[in-house]
Amino acid sequence: MKSKVYFIPAGNADDIQVINDKLKILLDESRVFDFISKTDKAAVKVHFGEEGNTGFVRPEHLRVICDEIAGRGASAFLSDANTLYRGRRLNSCDHLKLAYEHGFTKEITGVDVIIPDDAKKENVAAIEINQRYIKSAKLARIFVEADALVAVSHFKGHILTGFGGALKNIGMGCASREGKLAQHCDVAPVVHSDRCIGCGECEIICPAGAIHLENKKSIVDSSKCIGCASCLAVCPTMAMFIDFNAGDKVQYKMVEYSLAVLKGRKNKTGFINFAVKINKECDCWGMENPRIAPDVGILASNDPVSIDKASLDLVNKSCGKDIFKATHPEGNGLRQLEYAQDIGLGSLDYDLIEL
Repeated sequence: MKSKVYFIPAGNADDIQVINDKLKILLDESRVFDFISKTDKAAVKVHFGEEGNTGFVRPEHLRVICDEIAGRGASAFLSDANTLYRGRRLNSCDHLKLAYEHGFTKEITGVDVIIPDDAKKENVAAIEINQRYIKSAKLARIFVEADALVAVSHFKGHILTGFGGALKNIGMGCASREGKLAQHCDVAPVVHSDRCIGCGECEIICPAGAIHLENKKSIVDSSKCIGCASCLAVCPTMAMFIDFNAGDKVQYKMVEYSLAVLKGRKNKTGFINFAVKINKECDCWGMENPRIAPDVGILASNDPVSIDKASLDLVNKSCGKDIFKATHPEGNGLRQLEYAQDIGLGSLDYDLIEL
């Protein structure tokens, strides 16, 4: 049976109020929040943006979503989990300050921002799923214990997963730091020394301090590497190499983590994808990165697989080609979608309802 995906065209050139008006129409017509009951406590999973990056969904748009939840007699809060890499999202205190700086305040969004400290064991939940790669997923407990879950995702490219949408937002984003490491741990790069020119860009960008120059050649300490692949993106001579079979494994693990997040949540989840400001790389990058596609619009569904497939199709249609394959030729984002369908997370078949 096909899932329903609702879509309304929108662009970053639209002002905030225009996009908010369109978002209200999308939520009203799609009724994707009908699963929310009175007294529910709904976790709204969002990316607050890394310092120096503005690709994240604007906090003013989150106000519309949270007001819709409140209108149903429920309460909402915004949340994300901390990162593996160095930066201002590494710990809860700095992460929260950065979220406020990016406008995610109660004054603007109407709700609290909660970023749990997963260094405390009580804030982490182990969810048994017994899948091919992940047997027990380590998640931020706040997402497990919420009555309902709404994932608000910025659809964009990603060097390892081809693209990032709803599945990446929940699978990678709801994981504790231990869970994120489990998903990345097979992806340490190797260096083709004959191609390395010793420019040091990889050493500068590495968030884990896993790369250093030795005799004007890059050396990777695999014991420190967190598998983020940032070094690949900045290497001017393609001296950095990752076995993308391992990259595929990141996608499979990410999807299995999505399964853990959604376990026991049948009919208690909703997904909103913003396919605007479509960048080459993830919003975790502490810098702006190139736009690779025209703005498309906003999508809503209760099926994470269908909404990501519809987002992918719309963006590629706007470009006249598979832009994610063109920008990351070694990656294949379809693998995450196919695997997600295989393990029962949703359907690749969908009806697109344009508003």
